[in-house]
Amino acid sequence: MTAKDWSGTGLSAKLISIMSYLGIDIGGTKTLVCRLSDDGQILTQDKFATPHDYKEFTEQLRQTVETIDLSDVIAVGVGAPGVLDRDNNLVTSFGNLPWKNVPIRPDVAQILNKPTVIENDAKLAGLYEAVLLKDRYDRVLYITISTGIGLGLTVDGVIQHDVRDEGGLSMIYEHNGELQAWEKFASGRAIFEEFGQRASDITDPAIWQEVSRRLVPGFTELITLLTPDVITIGGGVGAHYEKFEHIFEPLLEQYLTPDIKRPDIIKAANAEEAVILGCHELAKQTYGTQTH
Repeated sequence: MTAKDWSGTGLSAKLISIMSYLGIDIGGTKTLVCRLSDDGQILTQDKFATPHDYKEFTEQLRQTVETIDLSDVIAVGVGAPGVLDRDNNLVTSFGNLPWKNVPIRPDVAQILNKPTVIENDAKLAGLYEAVLLKDRYDRVLYITISTGIGLGLTVDGVIQHDVRDEGGLSMIYEHNGELQAWEKFASGRAIFEEFGQRASDITDPAIWQEVSRRLVPGFTELITLLTPDVITIGGGVGAHYEKFEHIFEPLLEQYLTPDIKRPDIIKAANAEEAVILGCHELAKQTYGTQTH
């Protein structure tokens, strides 16, 4: 929201210009803490290794934010790579970390003494991508194909929670003669374990053919059920979509019935910072009209 959007609120253009937000992207190995301007520019950036012990994490976060000027921070957005119990303010499971049923949102709010909102990290990345595409598409489905497979559906700029936080772990298909979660055979980790190469290193068309074959079941189901206008692909595999789109899209076409609307499929615009920028966007959507 720009200064001109605040007419009638009683907030001066000068005050709006100094508003900022804090974004916290909690990853399995590192946590990124950024202060962002009202228009989403990263002003400061701090990182620390994510401890496996949750109490150590909260203490490390406390020490980190003590070095940041929070005087103009309106609100905080937190991205978590796990399953959220939104009714009870808990993250029930946390990807690669052993945290269970941890009250991250209340804890962060207490540490920072700021209004705080938390969301699944893939959904936040999807929100940011949807904001970039808002003039072209209403229903934006974000699929990140990295260590795991994460999903986020945004409709008219609003995150949809009927798409499960478990992402590719919640989608089951037959693969090599047995039922498996999509993530277990189609994620970046699964591809590396099978072929010994990361997407950045794959040049063999036969490997990309197999990668595409593994991705098709999930894309087919998501397109059929969610009817997105566009799919943006992120993560370590999605970052190299141009290497295999000429193989993947014709293969996908074979599995879509004629009455199914074909979405555009594009590479995510900002895979590296999408989660932290989504933190900013959600915090601004939730608390941006409030002063402090």
